[in-house]
Amino acid sequence: MLSSLSLLFAKYHQRKAPAFIVGFLRILYALVALQEIFFLLYFNHLIFDPIPYIDVEFPMIPLFLVLWGVVATCLLLGYKSQQAIIVNYIFWIVFVNFTPMQRDFDGGFDLFMIGVGLFMIFMPLGRSLSLDNLIYKLQFKHQNKPKISRDVSVLVLLAPVLICLGFLYLDSAIHKMFAEHWRNGLGGWLPSSMPYYISALDMSWLLNMEWVQKSIGYIILVFQFAFIFLFYRRNFRPWFLLVGAGLHFGITVTFNIYPFGLGMLSIYVLMVPFSWWQKVGDFLVCPEPELTVYYDGDCPLCNRTVTILHHFDVLKAVSFKNLQQYGENEPALAAYEQKLLLLDLYAVDHNAQVFSGVDTYSKILVKMRYLAIFGWLMRFPGVYQIAKAIYRNIADKRERVGCDELCLPAVEKVAYPIDLYTKIFENYADAKPKHFRIKLTKIFVVIVLLQLNSSVHYGAFHRLYDFSKIESPLVHQLRGVSNSILMLSTTFMGITPHALYLHDHFAGYEDLIAITYIDAEGKEQWLPFVNEQGRMLAPNWGRVHSMWANIAVTPNINSDRLTKFIMKVTAFWGKKVGLDLNDARFIIKHKKIVSPVEWKNDLRKDNLSGEWENIGAAIWRDMRVKIKFKSL
Repeated sequence: MLSSLSLLFAKYHQRKAPAFIVGFLRILYALVALQEIFFLLYFNHLIFDPIPYIDVEFPMIPLFLVLWGVVATCLLLGYKSQQAIIVNYIFWIVFVNFTPMQRDFDGGFDLFMIGVGLFMIFMPLGRSLSLDNLIYKLQFKHQNKPKISRDVSVLVLLAPVLICLGFLYLDSAIHKMFAEHWRNGLGGWLPSSMPYYISALDMSWLLNMEWVQKSIGYIILVFQFAFIFLFYRRNFRPWFLLVGAGLHFGITVTFNIYPFGLGMLSIYVLMVPFSWWQKVGDFLVCPEPELTVYYDGDCPLCNRTVTILHHFDVLKAVSFKNLQQYGENEPALAAYEQKLLLLDLYAVDHNAQVFSGVDTYSKILVKMRYLAIFGWLMRFPGVYQIAKAIYRNIADKRERVGCDELCLPAVEKVAYPIDLYTKIFENYADAKPKHFRIKLTKIFVVIVLLQLNSSVHYGAFHRLYDFSKIESPLVHQLRGVSNSILMLSTTFMGITPHALYLHDHFAGYEDLIAITYIDAEGKEQWLPFVNEQGRMLAPNWGRVHSMWANIAVTPNINSDRLTKFIMKVTAFWGKKVGLDLNDARFIIKHKKIVSPVEWKNDLRKDNLSGEWENIGAAIWRDMRVKIKFKSL
């Protein structure tokens, strides 16, 4: 068994894939991380303060979030990629495990981001679409720049899909089989009809098609059970890609847990067949350069400029030619003296129209297409004159001082960054191929055992048997060992039970609670948190939604928890809407909804309608709050 697995790993390791796929994953992952960091900064006081704005227990949190944002930006740009992904991974672990994010503000995708981040540590993130490549190439003349490997092992693309998606789906599917509404095919329909969980997009027309909703529910179950066994097969991959990406795109736009949807979507970039990438490239990349740029090949400054422009010309719209090599044979440039040409950057388009100086840069940016807006801005009156003055100052100074004196403090000689992927999947794998595949197999087996500890124990046995009633010391000891292992695997690998939106979550979920306030004129206003329909408003989505809908208001409402979060919400949003917490009054409202396990027409509409009743109040006096409400 282990021998067959090791040979299979060796087979996929020998296959190669374009490195830009890994670069694209890095960019998407960093964007998801950045949006979450901005979210945490905005809700800093709500999430981290025991009493928002009043009792600030973690005053350094904003600083560390900003530092995390810098790291995520470096990851986005591909600058110091290896170091950036490691530090980013550490930031996720620290914030999830040592702040209230874990207990009260679970984002629902934190552990997924930790797991994916761990795999990305062993990917060549800087090999494509990165500043790391650019910094390395800047030490050479443009025409002499070394070729950098554009391939990666297919194994590093399949491994995170197998572990982070395949195991997740299988574990989730096991849990779903214990939920009646999922067995009835309504796993997607029920949360889509619950006011706390939906976005502003009204999908009633689709929710009212019973056969469609049940088909979607059963397709999700089949998809999650089958994914891990078939996704890697070439014939099945497009179907799993379309169904999975469609599922998570639907979650992103219809639910208010968009970070979860975006995080899951990011890894689907690894599922796209290579032939699809090729077709997209054939469509976007210019078959022939649309602009030819001539530069002084003996000038370090010109070489660096051209190297930078060429690096960002991902659609290959511009051709760069060394003037000393090509200038004499170009009829479009025959009217220009060689000496004059060496003073500026010149370009010629298909119509033999010649551009120089700032006009060349503007034309280059426009031809790159995705940077065209900057090229157009350079032509605006005022902007054009400023850009031209700056350009002339640099160009004329180069002529006066001399290129060597101005340009030669070039980039310090640096070696190409050697990442963990290069050390392990190339150097070590080539030197000791047998040891490499055997060790890789052992690591995979350990990961499988860690996942089985979660899936079998908590997804099957825990639901079939109540271990707390078993008196056996051995059972108690095994349960303790299992919990300890799960704690470690959850913390550092993101392995956790995926029992989301099941019967134990929605059974008896029949209460909605909202909050209004009395403004300075004595009028009642809705707090920008839960609206008149009972729907949570943006930006209170993601982990703030989780706090309110999954912890504060549940089928079994705990008055202490509810009081705590009413205090936090009123303090935070009271400050945001301009109330003085020395004297402020909030009204606690309640209305009933239903969460059936059988299909019901217009459930979304019915749950969004209905009358609210006042069940209590939160009174702030001298920065202290008194909360009283009826028991539900």
